[in-house]
Amino acid sequence: MDRRKFLNNTAAFATALPLIGLSCTPETKESQPVNLASLSGEDYWKALRTEFPMPADEAYFNTGTMGAQPTRVLNAVLDNMRDNAFNIAHCDYQGNGPLLLQGYEGFDGLRTKIAQLINASDFKEIALIQNATMGMNYISNGMDFQPGDEFINTDQEHGGGFGGWRTAAKRFGLEYKEAHIPIPANDPQEIFDNIFNLVTPKTRVIAVPHILSTYGVVLPVKQICQEARRRGIFTIIDGAQAVGHVNVDVQDMGCDAYYSSLHKWLLAPAGNGILYVRKEVVGDIWTVAASYQWDNEEDHGLRLTQRGTGNVSLIVGLEAAMDFHNEVGSEKVIGRIKELGDYLRSGLQEIDKVKIVSSVHPDMCAGITTYLVDGIKPVDLQNDMWKRHKLQPRAAGENGLRQSTHIYNQKEEIDKALEVIRSV
Repeated sequence: MDRRKFLNNTAAFATALPLIGLSCTPETKESQPVNLASLSGEDYWKALRTEFPMPADEAYFNTGTMGAQPTRVLNAVLDNMRDNAFNIAHCDYQGNGPLLLQGYEGFDGLRTKIAQLINASDFKEIALIQNATMGMNYISNGMDFQPGDEFINTDQEHGGGFGGWRTAAKRFGLEYKEAHIPIPANDPQEIFDNIFNLVTPKTRVIAVPHILSTYGVVLPVKQICQEARRRGIFTIIDGAQAVGHVNVDVQDMGCDAYYSSLHKWLLAPAGNGILYVRKEVVGDIWTVAASYQWDNEEDHGLRLTQRGTGNVSLIVGLEAAMDFHNEVGSEKVIGRIKELGDYLRSGLQEIDKVKIVSSVHPDMCAGITTYLVDGIKPVDLQNDMWKRHKLQPRAAGENGLRQSTHIYNQKEEIDKALEVIRSV
């Protein structure tokens, strides 16, 4: 088998969605097909749930941390690992046998699919990385700074969104600023103003999340990026919670760089992320993890992808996840996530002593809802939901209970969560 074309074989692991597998136990991957094309509404989503190997009586509401992998993605990874183990001696490094190493290849076909998903102008603007934290560090460590340069985060960054910038500030004597995001946040103009009120002639970078990790607030990133471009300020958007969750169009947004973890809402195996850098500015970003392609000026995405040996089976899983997402339909996935999020928020708003601390603004909310119940610790509510109905959201410390909704969730599961809240 041509190692450089091995990703084409992932089609063997992924049947077309009109005939989709029923749920599998961990001991077997046998399945019986069900015709999705004949279904609509809630019947469709209930049938689609059988693509996931989670037990049918368990409801997972923590996609904001880790997405649940479809059976086809799990099988693609395991089958590729098995194939590599059995056929390792057939790899002659002349194009024959399995592809054993991940960190040196370009994966042009896969990068093309990702470029189409986020509307990059060229697949060469896409680097395959491990996660969002890596993307942030590639930029914060790859830019040239001058003493006194300023850059702006928000005061609600994930550690993977602020660590590299705080390190650069301490190391090079730069000015680090944080724009305040209110809790709850329901006014996009207020967020925009809070960011640009910090801008001075020395502002070099604005680095903000597309979606806040704790509260799920969708920031007005297009307006932020367009105004920053007008002022000559570099923008990098933390999309860890966004790709596969909301529409991401990097050209329309106008950002200079965008990174994401794909193990969340795109449902890929952990260890898969992307970094997009606009081709007009990518030449100014130094290679941080340097290998053979460290100075490749023709394919900067490959230059930033190369980092040495990695697990190629994870890339196989990423392609299977991409195909699954595309076959369901990106618009359909995003619409269902928002529909379920709105359903949850609507139910919460009808319950006394519940405070939604994420956004309810229609343009600033999607599949993550964080809320507090008066007199109940978030962790106690989390534990009670599992004990009563095997529902698994996530307590975000004392900030609230964060409940994520995805296509494997059902409205009756949300009803059960609301029932628990009413009872306490």
